[in-house]
Amino acid sequence: MSLQTWYENGWLRPHQTSQEEIGNLLGIVYRDLEDAQGKSLSSDWQFGIAYNAALKLCTCLVYAEGFRPEKNLAHYRTLQALHVILGDAHRADAAYLDACRMKRNTLEYDVAGVATQADADELIVYVQELRETVIEWLKEQHPELIS
Repeated sequence: MSLQTWYENGWLRPHQTSQEEIGNLLGIVYRDLEDAQGKSLSSDWQFGIAYNAALKLCTCLVYAEGFRPEKNLAHYRTLQALHVILGDAHRADAAYLDACRMKRNTLEYDVAGVATQADADELIVYVQELRETVIEWLKEQHPELIS
């Protein structure tokens, strides 16, 4: 399924991004990755902050392609767009991030102590790698959006 099909289904709406907007989102990613490694934070908060960085990276991809998700299931669609935009080789990445989304919802709204330190560390490393992938993709596909 393509983003165009998602748009036709009413899951996305058009969005014109800018270098400034993408730069701001990447700034959040850098900040969140640094903050997520704060040793005085619980593993739940580290995980939640790293999740936010991953979400912002996927948002960069969707925005660069000229869309933004509708409010209903916005996080889910943003994360699932990862493999739609970067290709099927990233299908497992989208599934991993969706599992992270569900864990983050649980630790944010229902129960403390859901994320282990290993969970947080794994997600932080994953997001650092994803950041490099997204930046390279932006340079190749939308160089006008990245400085």
